[in-house]
Amino acid sequence: MKTITISSHLTVYENLDELPEYASALMQQAIAVRKNAYAPYSKFRVGAALLLDNGKIVLGSNQENAAYPSGLCAERVAIFQAGAIFPDAKIIKMAITAASDTNQTTAPIPPCGACRQSIAEYEFKQETPIEIFFMGEVGAIYKSDSLTNLLPLSFDKNFL
Repeated sequence: MKTITISSHLTVYENLDELPEYASALMQQAIAVRKNAYAPYSKFRVGAALLLDNGKIVLGSNQENAAYPSGLCAERVAIFQAGAIFPDAKIIKMAITAASDTNQTTAPIPPCGACRQSIAEYEFKQETPIEIFFMGEVGAIYKSDSLTNLLPLSFDKNFL
């Protein structure tokens, strides 16, 4: 028997003012699009902004449905839109923010498991890491240099 140790490395920014200018601008777009979320059931609004290697920015907000599995998270809305509109572009940076209609979210809120798997698929496909910034409504922002920090044992097409 042996033990494997897996570690993740994240950079912590205490607030939006500490972010590099490019990350702050991207996060501001995620904050703005978060307001477009359709979240009548969870009252939990998420916005995502992607910067592509062609300079384009693609936005997404969560879209709920009374049949819960039929909705889609902001991250996947943005990723799938980027893949549909700019199929040859690489996603190089992603900003995610989440806020509740019922209480203030002050902790950084990472992507859910399904979104992590979707981000992993695109990192694998493009053979380039995606820099991910995530936050709540206010407070600290976490930065991961790659999805592998959030999903270290990822599943990809090599297992099929």
